[in-house]
Amino acid sequence: MNAMPPPIAHAPPAQTDSRTHAVIIGSGFGGLAAAIRLGARGFRVTVLERLPEPGGRASVFRQDGFTFDAGPTIITAPFLLEDLWVLAGKKLSDDVELNSVSPFYRIHFKDGTTFDCSGDADFMRAQVAALAPADLAGYEKFLSLSESIYQIGFEQLAHKAFCSWTDMARILPALVRLSGYRSVSGIVKQYIRDPRLRIALSFHPLLVGGNPLNTSAIYCLILHLERKFGVHFPTGGTGALVRGMVRLIEGQGNLLRTNATVSEILVENGKATGVRLESGEAIDADIVVSNACAGWTYKNLLAREPRKRWSDARIARAKFSMGLFVWYFGTNRKWETVPHHTILLGPRHDELLRDVFDRKKLADDFSLYLHRPTATDSSLAPPGCDAFYVLSPVPNLLGGTDWDQAAEPYRKGIEKSLNDSVLPGLSGSIISSKILTPREFGSKYLSMHGAGFGMEPRLTQSAWFRPHNKSEDVENLFLVGAGTHPGAGVPGVLSSARVLDEVVPNAASFR
Repeated sequence: MNAMPPPIAHAPPAQTDSRTHAVIIGSGFGGLAAAIRLGARGFRVTVLERLPEPGGRASVFRQDGFTFDAGPTIITAPFLLEDLWVLAGKKLSDDVELNSVSPFYRIHFKDGTTFDCSGDADFMRAQVAALAPADLAGYEKFLSLSESIYQIGFEQLAHKAFCSWTDMARILPALVRLSGYRSVSGIVKQYIRDPRLRIALSFHPLLVGGNPLNTSAIYCLILHLERKFGVHFPTGGTGALVRGMVRLIEGQGNLLRTNATVSEILVENGKATGVRLESGEAIDADIVVSNACAGWTYKNLLAREPRKRWSDARIARAKFSMGLFVWYFGTNRKWETVPHHTILLGPRHDELLRDVFDRKKLADDFSLYLHRPTATDSSLAPPGCDAFYVLSPVPNLLGGTDWDQAAEPYRKGIEKSLNDSVLPGLSGSIISSKILTPREFGSKYLSMHGAGFGMEPRLTQSAWFRPHNKSEDVENLFLVGAGTHPGAGVPGVLSSARVLDEVVPNAASFR
């Protein structure tokens, strides 16, 4: 039997609250972080979430005694979370226990070899020497490049606004020097000859919705980000972070409403003045922050407004990330030797990526990301059981896949693959099952084309070319989340909220 928690009902702040009012659309990590940051700056904040509980794509569902995190499973750059707790006058460790995960992930190649990724430099050199000894020197050089890219791309630029072409012009010399105009795969090939090690060092863009074959080499910074800060998982699952962030918002005297779907951003004289809900209720605001899909925000929530920058035609031309097929399942037994994160590569690599991103064809083969959270936190499953989700990159809805017909055969194919590889005996052990396809990403999360990560993070859709954190079309409208700068992934969406510190005026200026 499925069991979902009841909708959250919170008492609103007193009507006498005279603080400058910010309405935030959506309670993903970007929206929650924005609420905390604005609350710390003296804003009265109302967060509106269309689902029965907060979290957006980071929400949680519970089924048959299992707890499944719907979306993000890898937490890096924990200092971005710690900053939020400090802003609210608290400590992250008081609310959330972060556990280091090692290895970060285990990669299974089709030839039967494996490669464990971790933050231990000596261990990694030994892994490279065992897999591809001739590439050890190139590996060291690539690590150095990744660190240099991180110092520019993350430390200096991730939390900075790109509201003008001059902001982009300012970083162009660094982009050229660090080969940001090349793809991740292309730059890795300069240093590495073994095709397996090339994949191990270039798959990271897939974690943020990008195709390694055409995602800017600036995303090589993810490798160093992981090595520098590690990979973590919260006790209680990613939902524990969401619950902790909601408590911070409430502690600031602010409000989160669930089951509240925004149908329109209200605009007067070119300025955002509030939102209208599907119920017809209008909520006035001094500023509006959208954590919804950027394409959806402009095309649907501003449908009646003239837009010079993000017109319907421009949104139609944009390249959106791949879709995601996610199968959540619980078992009546455990696989103790399976690590927290596993990547299982299929027989094809480059051509499979082209099928998914370019041809938008649902292929018969696949590569998989397997998440076993009970490797770190056994409380997420009944005693003696394991909780899993397995994710396969698939075409977004522009590919026209009929998921009513394709979903179950595709799931069965994945089940057989897992049963024949890392989870022997799986087929007779499944006691809970749920599927999420690009169709649900479109209907549940209102993601354009059912894309898993919004607009694809290619160079021509990054930084200044991406929807800006401060809307170019409507004054007092701001964007956070995967669809704006700096992009998807938990560090990206948390950094998008940091950008608000730069682009949102002080609360007192609205009085």
